[in-house]
Amino acid sequence: MAYKVINPYSGEIVREYELMSKEQVAAKLDRAEAFYKSQKNVSFLERAEKLEKFAKLLEEKQDELAREAALNMGKKITEGKGEVLLCANLAHYYADKGPELLESKPYEYGNGKKAVLEYHSIGIVLSVEPWNFPYSQVVRVLAPNYLLGNPVVLKHAGIVAGCAVLLESLAKEAGLGEGAFTNLFVSHDQVTDIIADERVQGVALTGSEDAGRIIASQAGKSLVKSTMELGGSDVFAILDDADLELAVEDAIGARLRNAGQVCTSAKRYVVEAKIADQFISSIKERFTDIRLGSPLEPDTELAPLSSKNAVDVLQKQVEEAVANGANLLVHGGPVKGTGNFFKPVVLTDVSPENPAYYQEFFGPVAQVYVVPDDEAVIKLANDSFFGLAGAVYSKNIERAHAVASKIETGQVFINRPSGAHPELPFGGVKHSGYGREMSDLGLYEFANEKIIVFG
Repeated sequence: MAYKVINPYSGEIVREYELMSKEQVAAKLDRAEAFYKSQKNVSFLERAEKLEKFAKLLEEKQDELAREAALNMGKKITEGKGEVLLCANLAHYYADKGPELLESKPYEYGNGKKAVLEYHSIGIVLSVEPWNFPYSQVVRVLAPNYLLGNPVVLKHAGIVAGCAVLLESLAKEAGLGEGAFTNLFVSHDQVTDIIADERVQGVALTGSEDAGRIIASQAGKSLVKSTMELGGSDVFAILDDADLELAVEDAIGARLRNAGQVCTSAKRYVVEAKIADQFISSIKERFTDIRLGSPLEPDTELAPLSSKNAVDVLQKQVEEAVANGANLLVHGGPVKGTGNFFKPVVLTDVSPENPAYYQEFFGPVAQVYVVPDDEAVIKLANDSFFGLAGAVYSKNIERAHAVASKIETGQVFINRPSGAHPELPFGGVKHSGYGREMSDLGLYEFANEKIIVFG
């Protein structure tokens, strides 16, 4: 099996990469282990300086990186630049705040006896990442672990192999060190072998529920710590006192960002009855008039999906939803011709008996639910296998906060769509996974929090 990069807009093969041999993988792991051992006497501050250089390189190379993402998986060039800047900000954050967060912490026990908590590296961390955010998903793992002294080996999605190669080259250019960050072109069977390697002490996965079950079970079998960032079917709740113009504008962007291929997309609009007609009318007009085009053109509103398979899966889900009683508020779907285009679809009247009610739609398909009050918003939001993110819109911040606190999810944003910020922890509950990335919490996930106790 070769890694094949196919332009989602033109359908042309961009490039191919061969799988690494068993011997090549072994050599890469040897170098990663050597880096781990070499960093034992290197300070956090020294690595922070190199991480800062990496951040500046990302900023300098944002055009090149964004173009590669557009050619690999169809990300709009403007969104690609934004993703690269997020990566730079992640690296800046850990370079700036990380050393302080890793300072030893005093403890006391007994009758005033002393202890100290120290943070140490644990070994190689395997990062298994998807195609939809080909840079930021990786850097969320790389930046904190590099600061700790944990080498990261990457198994990226095959369709963004070009992005993986480019990111690895920038890490080398920044001087992170031989073995600090290594891209691997490996098969699923090889991933299993890598997890079983005694030198691998952590596994970070972003992917589907199915992938999560497989990788988590393999990590568990080898007694390896893991974090899982899986799917989502997030609610975008509009209470009856919301700023409707703001809510509509954000609802469109929150569903169509990255062509709807975002785990934290606003997949379920939950709107209270008092303002439902206005909201529905507005989103119907906006979804219908969306402008399709090349991801390289700055005025494109909706770029193609990542692959032909992504189009086929999404259309099958829509057809199944309609067959089970859902209505089409906005009639979209696959677009004939070149490119993996999928015009937006909005579903209504999705009952709990409909398979669509509990599914994640990974593309520009939204569902609208009309409910009578705040309690109904909370009940519907929590009637889900997922719990990754969400948003609540209301002019009354205390009211919005009360609703947000009762939603079973990893994060809720008030009067703004969900997004990634280096300072804030990111992760989910239920089938959306476990563990946290970014912020101080992400720094500690693969740290040996060692307590030194004095008698």
